[in-house]
Amino acid sequence: MRSLRPARRPRIAVVSPPFLSHAQPLSVLAGALARCGADVYFVSAPPFAPLARSADVEFVSLTVTPNANTGIAQRTRQGAREAERLEEFLRSTRDGAIAALLTQARHRGEDMLSDPAGVLAGIRTLDARLSPDWYVVDQLSYPVTLALHCLELRYATFCPGHPTYVPQTADTLFGVPYAWPRAIQPAPGRVAELRRAARANDAAFTERFAEVVRTHAPTVRTPVRAFALASRHAVLFNYPRFEWLPEHPRNGTRFLYGGHCAPAAEPSPGEAWEGLVHRLRETHSRLVLVALGTFLSARDDVLAKLVRGVLLEVPEAAVVVAAGERAAALAHLSAPNVHIADVVPQRWLLGRADAMVHHGGNNSFTECVASGTPALILPFSSDQFSIAHDAERAELAVCLDPSRLGPRMAGSAVRQLLTDLPAGLSRWTREVGRRGPDWMAGRLMRAMGGIAEDH
Repeated sequence: MRSLRPARRPRIAVVSPPFLSHAQPLSVLAGALARCGADVYFVSAPPFAPLARSADVEFVSLTVTPNANTGIAQRTRQGAREAERLEEFLRSTRDGAIAALLTQARHRGEDMLSDPAGVLAGIRTLDARLSPDWYVVDQLSYPVTLALHCLELRYATFCPGHPTYVPQTADTLFGVPYAWPRAIQPAPGRVAELRRAARANDAAFTERFAEVVRTHAPTVRTPVRAFALASRHAVLFNYPRFEWLPEHPRNGTRFLYGGHCAPAAEPSPGEAWEGLVHRLRETHSRLVLVALGTFLSARDDVLAKLVRGVLLEVPEAAVVVAAGERAAALAHLSAPNVHIADVVPQRWLLGRADAMVHHGGNNSFTECVASGTPALILPFSSDQFSIAHDAERAELAVCLDPSRLGPRMAGSAVRQLLTDLPAGLSRWTREVGRRGPDWMAGRLMRAMGGIAEDH
């Protein structure tokens, strides 16, 4: 491995997959690493170059997967097969939690490990050109982690979702929630079916990893378990350290829990948004933000129920909705107290909203906690059920099942949040606020800088 050169600033490459929900926090972390005294390259697909400029770091183009999401999944240019899988996934969310998770399990190989050899070649070329001292890689960028492993390059892992995305025991299976929120309790038989599919994926991914290592790096150790492959130096979670989370093995790896990956000050989104919020606040005492993420904004049926429910149960509230590609389909709901947009400046709005309805994505969850905004969580897929469970247990949010949602049920839940602030919110807002991106970058620099090199 390459030794650190103390005579110059450390050189770090932050590699992001081409998904806005991943690239956004990673770019903020890249900026924080630069403020800590590193020369930082933000490595991602070309549409994400503006994020590097915002973070004041250098951009390097590298696409590590054919899947992409630049802000609205259905509007992002991608291959026919990728678009087909997206539509199949969105349909599956209408049939409940297990159906969605099983669909994701079927898609996993194509979604997450489509061209490991090509990515390895790209990382090798990148390393020869930039000579980084170490890398930061998204945990879900499995081909990048595998490439770094094969090339024996030094890296830290950034986990963009629930901490169980880095499985620590044989019982922890990627794609199976470690716990469920009260409103969503699938039948044991269905959970067993999901676990079988996840275990099959675990074995298939591990064998594919082994094939790549045997072919391209035969002298390098073969990972025992693909989904558990992560940095042996430092793993950084963009997540609060709840006391009930599974323990990590004491193997010398530094497991670091941040709180959120949002900038200290969110810039104004412009006069139009400033004016809109001012008008809504002049006529309504409450402001509710509804955003189901860059993929799930396609569920316009759920968005419509949410708008109707808030208007029924909280008539003093105005509603701002991020509707993605479905904004036109929901235009009939627009009113003086309802603003429908394709995209919204979410982090900026959280400083002005009284409550938010979201899908349980990691960014939305941590941003709500950091801003002290109570939330109604409607988990559809992925790690959203685990996050919803934690938010409920920490008394940060209310959770409902989106597949059984009615307008009055949704409106009543929002009314409850506005009437009685969740009991754990003030405590965890303080905790999370102390562990933002600058805290993360400092701890990561210390963890990576203090490790002796193996040659």
